[in-house]
Amino acid sequence: MDLSQLKKDRKILNRTHYLQKELHKGYTDKILYINVGTAEIKEKVVEPLMKEKFAGGKGYGLKLLWDATQPNTRWNDPDNEIIISSGPIGGITQYSGAGKSLLVSISPQTDSIMDSNVGGFFGPFLKFSGFDALELQGKAEKDIIIYIDAVSNTIEIFEDPGLSVDSHILVDELTEMFAENEKDFRNIGIVSTGAAAEHSLIGMINFSFYDVKRKKVRLKQAGRGGLGTVMRDKKIKAIVSRVKGVTGNLNNVVDLEAIQERGRRFNREMRELDDKQCQMRKKGTANIVNVMNDYDLLPTHNFKYGSHPDGGKIHSNIFRDKYFTQNIPDGCWIGCNMSCCKGVDDFVLKTGPYKGQPVLVDGPEYENAAGLGSNLGVFDPEYIIEANFYCDTYGICTITWGTIVAFIMECYENGILNKDRTGGLDLSFGSQADSLELLHQLARGEGFGVIAGLGVRKMKEMFIAKGWGDAQFITDIAMENKGLEYSQYVSKESLAQQGGYAMTNKGPQHDEAWLIFMDMVNNQIPTFDDKAEALHYFPMFR
Repeated sequence: MDLSQLKKDRKILNRTHYLQKELHKGYTDKILYINVGTAEIKEKVVEPLMKEKFAGGKGYGLKLLWDATQPNTRWNDPDNEIIISSGPIGGITQYSGAGKSLLVSISPQTDSIMDSNVGGFFGPFLKFSGFDALELQGKAEKDIIIYIDAVSNTIEIFEDPGLSVDSHILVDELTEMFAENEKDFRNIGIVSTGAAAEHSLIGMINFSFYDVKRKKVRLKQAGRGGLGTVMRDKKIKAIVSRVKGVTGNLNNVVDLEAIQERGRRFNREMRELDDKQCQMRKKGTANIVNVMNDYDLLPTHNFKYGSHPDGGKIHSNIFRDKYFTQNIPDGCWIGCNMSCCKGVDDFVLKTGPYKGQPVLVDGPEYENAAGLGSNLGVFDPEYIIEANFYCDTYGICTITWGTIVAFIMECYENGILNKDRTGGLDLSFGSQADSLELLHQLARGEGFGVIAGLGVRKMKEMFIAKGWGDAQFITDIAMENKGLEYSQYVSKESLAQQGGYAMTNKGPQHDEAWLIFMDMVNNQIPTFDDKAEALHYFPMFR
C-alpha cells in the first residue's frame, strides 16, 4: 500500500483553516463541532457559565449532548453525538494519570447516556490543538476520516482511501501517512475502532499512543457501552490529530510549581512503595488477579464462584515473569510514571486472520485476565493474551465480551444452547478454540458471533422468547443491569460494591464506585453506615 500516494489522492470533503488559541489555566474556551453528514466544520465558544458549572471532561460531554438531542433521540439517530473532552489538567506532564479524556454518547446497549474514560494521546492533543472538546454529529454516507493538524492549523474531512479496518494496522497506516518523519510519530494521536464494531452493539473505541522505547504505536480503550458502534454507525473510520510537540506547560496552569511539587511527591511514592505494595510498574492492573482469587472475589464460571483451584495459573507473577516486557516506561501519556500499560511483545497469534504473526499486545489488564480467563473457566495466559489482542483490534470491549461469553457458556452448560443453536460451536466452560472462533465470527459479521454481539440483555430476551429455557433461570444468570454487562468483580458479599454497581446511571461499571477493595480486602468500611457514606463520597473523586 502506497500511503504517500493515498494521502496525495485522498478526496477531501471539507477543509478549513483556524486560528489556534493558546490555553489559559487549562482552557481554550473553544469547542470543535463537526457534522460528518453535511461535512460542516465550525468552532463554538464555551460560555463562562458552562465552564463554571460543567468544568470539562464528562461535564462538557453531558452538557453538549443535552443541547444537541431530544428526549426521543436514539443511539443511531443522526442527532446523537460522540463528545471527546478532557478537563483543565488534561495533558499536564508533571503529574501521573493526567492523559485521560472522557467520551460521552447515547449507548446502543442501554439506550441512555454512556461515558467512558480512556488514556492515549488524542485527548491531550485535541486540547493542544486549541479545543476543549470535539463534538461529532450526523451520519456520513461513506467511511470518512477527520484530520486535525495543529501544525498547519487546518481541519479536514476526507473519504477513506481504502485503509485497513482493524485498529492495530490502521493506526500504523495513519501514523505513517501524516507524520513528517519517524521522529514525528510521537506527535500523532488517533481514534479508531475495528471490524467487530460494525456488526455488534458492543463496539469500543481505541486511542493510540506512541511508545518511544519500542518505536511502536499502541492502543488504549474507551470500552463500555458500545461507543465504537456509534462511531461506525456514523461512518467515522478514524480521527487523527497532529501537534508540534509537547512541552512542559502547554496548559498554562495557575501554579506550575505546586503541580510539580505534588508530581515529585507522587513519583517518589511510586519509586519507594510500588514494589512493596502493588507492583503496578511490573504487573499493571493485573497485579490484583491473585488478590481477587484469594479473597473469593475473582469471577469464575459466569460469576458463579469467586475463586478456583487453577487460579494460580493466571497469577500476576506469571504475567510479570513470562509475558510482560520489563524495564520499559509503560505509560500511555508523557510524564506518567505509573507505567501500568504493560505489553506483551512479539506474541505469535495462533488463530484468526493474523495467525502466525508476531504482535504487540496491550495488556492484559485485570479485567481482561478475569473476564477472558477465569469467568470463562479458562486458566491459560496465552488464550487470555490472544483474546485480549483480537478484542482490541476488532474494536470490542474486553469487559463486555468476557461477561457475554460467560453467559453463553452457562447457557450452554444448562442446555439452553447447544451445537445446533450455536452453529456447531462447543461453548461450554473452558472451550478455547470455539470461543475464539465466536470472536472471529463477530468480526466477519457471521454466525452465532453476531448473536453474541447483541449483548447479554438482548440475548436473554431472545432465548426466553424462543422458549429455550426457564425464563427466571435465564434472567438470574444474565449478568447485566440497565443493559450493560457487569464488570469483573464478584460482589455477592459486598454491599458496597453492589450499591456501586446499581447506583450508576450507566449500569454496573466499577469506575464510579470501585469499593470492592476497601470493603472486602482492606475492611475499611465495615459497618452499613460506612458503606453508605463511601457510596456518597467515593464517586466524587473517582
